Amino acid sequence: MSEGVAGRLGPLLARILLGEADAPAAELPIRVKAWDGSSVGPDGAPAFVVRHRRALRRMLWKPGEIGLVRAYVAGELDIEGDVFDALEAVQQVMRIGDEPIRLSGEDKREIVRTAVMLGAVGTEPRPPAEEFPAGDTRDVSGPLEAPADFFTQMLGPSLATSTGMWDQAVDLEDAQRAALEAVADRLGLFSGARVLDLSGGWGAFAHHAAADHGARVVSLVRTPEQAEYIRERCADLPVDPRVGDLSIAGDGPYDAIAGLAGVDALDPPSDRLYALLAPGGRLLLQQQTRRPGPHQIRRTFTTSYMFPTDGELRTLGSIVGGLEEAGLEVRGTAALREHHARTLRAWAAALRLHWPTAVERAGVGRARVWLLYLAASALACESGRVGVHAITAVRRDRDGRAGTTLVEDRAVLRR
Repeated sequence: MSEGVAGRLGPLLARILLGEADAPAAELPIRVKAWDGSSVGPDGAPAFVVRHRRALRRMLWKPGEIGLVRAYVAGELDIEGDVFDALEAVQQVMRIGDEPIRLSGEDKREIVRTAVMLGAVGTEPRPPAEEFPAGDTRDVSGPLEAPADFFTQMLGPSLATSTGMWDQAVDLEDAQRAALEAVADRLGLFSGARVLDLSGGWGAFAHHAAADHGARVVSLVRTPEQAEYIRERCADLPVDPRVGDLSIAGDGPYDAIAGLAGVDALDPPSDRLYALLAPGGRLLLQQQTRRPGPHQIRRTFTTSYMFPTDGELRTLGSIVGGLEEAGLEVRGTAALREHHARTLRAWAAALRLHWPTAVERAGVGRARVWLLYLAASALACESGRVGVHAITAVRRDRDGRAGTTLVEDRAVLRR
């Protein structure tokens, strides 16, 4: 049925979601279903179901990314079918790091006329409870405050939050085991090494470094729940979880520092990392990066719902430059974009598979935020709009040596 509300919604959404005027319904990349049961758009296309007029009001007040996200998180807009296909169809809205949609004056007037006819005009609805207040610069850990049971549904039993390595892996757990061992190898871990884990999450890397390599680990986490989980998980291992940032890492020195930010944001100050590393100590950071070029800082889905203080991505060059300026020697970079995208897709698939349990554990709004974040981030990686790089650096000893591994001549490296 193509009459009714959906017949007017199609052109309206083409403007406020795609930035396109006068797009014929048959050429829309999505199918639109309305609260009165009507629908418009090509058969087989991803379906956006507008369940309430309030969804339109949200998108009228905030055309593009924020309006769409608010309506979806609030449950006033649903996605039928594969969420990846749906977001790819409206990728102009969810292009992380790209310019927002801008509407002409005529577009805005036409949108208002249509909205009046649909009864969707009114004051701006309050954002969903999951959204951080505008201008909030606190270190908010909102999306990470869900219980461990929720993350088990999404991340798998290892609760590894970093990028998996898929070269020879058969599943997510296999990819994560390979990734953790690769990190330990690149850091040259040895029995008794003192290790700082910058993004401890639920303790996957800390447990691996301590149990398999005999390291002593200080693990920085965002929430008390994560710290308590790691204490129980690593009860018989030398692992010390601490809630907070680098300010509570102590004075070092650490033989190795790892920052594996897979579902977390990470941008530690380079000079602080230099001060914490022992001479000859190694650093490995895995960070999302953006493409070089002009970049306008703006409010996005990521900064509104995931990481308000550190959601803006940096270029690979700026990260490497910062490490070098601090006195660290960058020894190599590795592009992990495809590996990260596949990891994100695996997490999203697990979340959808266990959706009822995930909603019960974290609430439907928070579960929707995570699914949207995983899907949008995976698409951004696959398209090359966002990259992920592993950056290895070393603090040379006083003679300028970095060594081949930390195991090699440890006494010299620690002078």
